[in-house]
Amino acid sequence: MRLSLSKLAIVILTALGLLACAPGFPKINSDPAKNNPKTFNQDLNDCIEVYPEALGGAQIKQRISCMNLKGWH
Repeated sequence: MRLSLSKLAIVILTALGLLACAPGFPKINSDPAKNNPKTFNQDLNDCIEVYPEALGGAQIKQRISCMNLKGWH
């Protein structure tokens, strides 16, 4: 039992470390005129439509790249 708990702890610490290093989702647009919630939601919906849910979460990186192309950083 003790061995499995130590393995679980290693897995949890590794996952937390990876999440801490992961870039956040873009929130600010480089164009001040587009830096508002309405434009953000429109751009996000466009990216979600182009990159729908996929196994393994690959769509997250694609959506972040899509938002970066629209000026969100």
